[in-house]
Amino acid sequence: MFFIRSREKPAIETIKDELKEKMKEVAVHSLTKEEQGLLERIKSDTRDLNLNNITRTKAYFDFYQKHPNIHWAFLGHMVSRNGGWNMTDLKGDFLTRLLTKKERNAYFTFLERGNWLIFQDAYPQFLLYSESLNRGKPLFYLLPYLDISTFMETIWNYFWKKSDPYILTIALVINEQNYLEKRIIQNPIYQKEVIGTLEFKLQDILSFNHILFPFRKKNLAGQTLHQFQSLHERILLGKRLYAVLFQNKDPFVKWAKEHPHTGSRKDYWPHLFNNVNEGIPGIPYQLRLNACKLRWGARRIYSPDLLSAWKNVHHQEAEKGDWFQNWQVADYLSELNETQINGEIEYEYCKTLERLELAALAKKVITLFD
Repeated sequence: MFFIRSREKPAIETIKDELKEKMKEVAVHSLTKEEQGLLERIKSDTRDLNLNNITRTKAYFDFYQKHPNIHWAFLGHMVSRNGGWNMTDLKGDFLTRLLTKKERNAYFTFLERGNWLIFQDAYPQFLLYSESLNRGKPLFYLLPYLDISTFMETIWNYFWKKSDPYILTIALVINEQNYLEKRIIQNPIYQKEVIGTLEFKLQDILSFNHILFPFRKKNLAGQTLHQFQSLHERILLGKRLYAVLFQNKDPFVKWAKEHPHTGSRKDYWPHLFNNVNEGIPGIPYQLRLNACKLRWGARRIYSPDLLSAWKNVHHQEAEKGDWFQNWQVADYLSELNETQINGEIEYEYCKTLERLELAALAKKVITLFD
């Protein structure tokens, strides 16, 4: 079981008061050449690391190891690993049987754009924090010049004074999910090609939306997201994931250090997955899984490395605009209503794998008789 500590009410009220003031007027600051140069360096460093899911995921963890008080960096690292696994699933054993090539490409574009957008919004904040530490003074007034929400300027200034990792982490969860809302979730193209499709809806029904946090040799913790289109549910999921990860973070951090992210699910379960396709062309597909173990003589599930599965993508510039319009969003900074969070997910995940294999087999059989 994972328990949530309570938050001090005055802290949230202080943040709300500052957010209310922010909504009245936006301060205009004339940038010096030094400030302009700093912003360009931050943008350039972010671009260099925003090449693909592998570089992003590593950058989050590298930053966390230098700044362990920035909890979201590790949360972002672990969630980004899941993003990579979802991307390579599209080239793995099951989804290549369930989805057409066009559908798989659309799904990848959807996942990749979201992963790219979050990094180009979150990582500049980390770099500005690091530079603030170097100079011994807060530089968060520069965040709007990086197209980062004024909401986060208030939060980072509060963090600079109070060093409260919980408030900062949940604020970043709120920020990133609101940032994605119009750019990804409500984007008409993704609504039509991904979110509105039967396959996407089936993912929710069959509980395919697991966020897995490996630890020790083969153990998994995590949560499952239902109602992906609900901003409210995604924020609550982020709060639960943080609770699972940081109530006892050491085993997760140790695992992350020992297992560099490749995008293959072999990273956490090499007894079930392999980044080399062990299949033999022309041999009919047969069921291989039984209670998260391979049946006798069965080959492992193909789960390729990300860099061999997908090429790097050149992204269009992120859409402009600040999502922050209501100071009451700070209510999410309060403690979870649940007194405890259960991070157990292995049994549910194993059943999901079995359902996915059956679905892939059924789709293949149906195709043979079409």
